[in-house]
Amino acid sequence: MGWKIPLSDIEFDLEERSAVQEVLNSGWLTMGAVTQEFEHEFAKYNGVKHAFAVNNGTAALHLACIALKLGPGDEVIVPSLTFVASANAIRYTGATPVFADITSENNLVVSPEAIERLITERTRAIMVMHYAGYACDMPRIMELAKAHDLAVIEDAAHAVGSEINGRKLGTWGGAGCFSFFSNKNMTTGEGGMVVTDDDAVAEQLRILRSHGMTTLTWDRHQGHAWTYDVVALGYNYRTDEIHSALGRVQLGKLEQNNSRRRELTTHYRNLLSEMTPSILVPFQNHPGISACHIFPIILPVGSNRLRFMEQMKSNGIQTSIHYPPIHKFNIYSDILIHSDQLTVTDDIANREVTLPLYPTLTDDQVVLVTQAVRDALK
Repeated sequence: MGWKIPLSDIEFDLEERSAVQEVLNSGWLTMGAVTQEFEHEFAKYNGVKHAFAVNNGTAALHLACIALKLGPGDEVIVPSLTFVASANAIRYTGATPVFADITSENNLVVSPEAIERLITERTRAIMVMHYAGYACDMPRIMELAKAHDLAVIEDAAHAVGSEINGRKLGTWGGAGCFSFFSNKNMTTGEGGMVVTDDDAVAEQLRILRSHGMTTLTWDRHQGHAWTYDVVALGYNYRTDEIHSALGRVQLGKLEQNNSRRRELTTHYRNLLSEMTPSILVPFQNHPGISACHIFPIILPVGSNRLRFMEQMKSNGIQTSIHYPPIHKFNIYSDILIHSDQLTVTDDIANREVTLPLYPTLTDDQVVLVTQAVRDALK
């Protein structure tokens, strides 16, 4: 249907069109110089040594899991309140996801205390997810990882531009993984990036991204190599020059767009506190700087969420759920969950609704959404 106010929207203009046209005019479309520039600029922006552009965020997560040597028999602690790609990437390696609870109804990121309770002799890694762009407690989680000799993977799909303690999210662990899907803060349609400061991990990522080959087509085109060896069972997770061209332009707009998202989030908070004080808006006074990727709200206990969302739909306003918890999916029904393991997740997942948020959303549209929320609760 044609939404009066959609859940998300892209901010593309002549810059993106011109960047794509330049690639088309160049005659070189597969991964090459534009991608290298994108990687360099993304690494510099995040303050890391290495960045590898890939074809989507799930590929980034999978490569990170492999580069950090996860495999059959290993356990990886991960929140259940995340997109299913987080757990899928773990399973692709043969490792087992172990689902940890979130912190509270005001703090929807994974709980360090829950992580600590789940560590066993089989635990090899922790995968965090910076929900909505708000930081997990990375100082505490890194302490746990160091004490138990665990790798840390950051699912930063929501968090490009977020930071805590002056350090960008995605740069705390052994690898950080970003998504550039069409609803993300910076988008290339499909696409992703994996970053690391670890030279050994970086070498694994470089090899695994492109079939385990020692040189790329671009290297041979430039005359830097004439042949190649295959040294690992790699994957075709490469991106291309068109997506990278879009990424470079979007990266240049990121700070401005994230700032606008934060303004809109504050506007929402103020209006909702006045009009609908029974609704909880999570992450009040959360530490760090958030990219404000999405705007989640928690309905009052006993609310009929489906009826609420249908009422919003009748007003032309798109809403969503972030997320149905992974442990509830049929494909993950074989994962053992203790009765008290995910109590906060189960409660919040039944009451969460995501409202529209994107840089081109206007203040007046936020008012309309908030008024519709008030009316839908009646």
